[in-house]
Amino acid sequence: MRIGVRAHDLGKQSVEELAQKISEMGFDCIQLALSKAISGMDFSLGKLNPGMAWRIGKTFERYGIQIAVLGCYINPVHPDKEERRRQIERFKEHLRFARGFGCGIVATETGSINADFSFHPDNHGEKAFGELADSVKEMTDEAERFGVIAAIEGVTRYVTHTPERIAKLLEVVDSNNLQVVFDPVNLISIDNYHDQEGVITRSFELFGDRIVILHAKDFVVSEGRMITVQAGKGMLNYDLLFKLLKANKPDINILMENAKPETMVEGIAYLRTKYFNAL
Repeated sequence: MRIGVRAHDLGKQSVEELAQKISEMGFDCIQLALSKAISGMDFSLGKLNPGMAWRIGKTFERYGIQIAVLGCYINPVHPDKEERRRQIERFKEHLRFARGFGCGIVATETGSINADFSFHPDNHGEKAFGELADSVKEMTDEAERFGVIAAIEGVTRYVTHTPERIAKLLEVVDSNNLQVVFDPVNLISIDNYHDQEGVITRSFELFGDRIVILHAKDFVVSEGRMITVQAGKGMLNYDLLFKLLKANKPDINILMENAKPETMVEGIAYLRTKYFNAL
């Protein structure tokens, strides 16, 4: 197994500083959201280029860190169609230059019809799903042209909010260049956490062959609401998750979320132990 982290969870800094710090902590790979993680560089639309990608990619490579995925988290159902267009174009730009970073995956969540990404009940309706499918189809077409992967991540409050909804999007878009970042905690809510094993199992049944990245965090329930925490400090059934992961996607990149720098080493040890012992 290979364990990584979202680069911006260590704070925004220069490429060199960030790569060195991530390597010293014992991570193998990262999810890199350029504008969130790297200081001193302009990543606005139209600025990405092969030289910039090469410089960043080679710096991480020098420290033994793989850029497993470029995080380009847009709102593909943004209510302002001009803003939606700008965000889709930004995602497509990441796809075009992903290979220059030594990376073949660009990922996003699937958004909300509220501009601020807050929950709206219509997110789970057919109109929002149709708009999402149109956006993702365009993004996936670009991924096909450049030989890379567009990856979507389901979240309960967004448009792809269940394993079944993710599977439907994969069916509608119908391209192997569309794959999944699987975060089981994102698909678990206060309403279904008692059936977390069902959520995890159905996900592998429906799209286990399309998972390219696993996000690793945890959750607790307190005063009637779910709170996300670092892996190993909550209720997620990692025994089941890693059993299915080893059977379906051995050696996949596992990216830790919701961890603070001072507890990340502890999180790495927990995940390695759980994965090694999973049967």
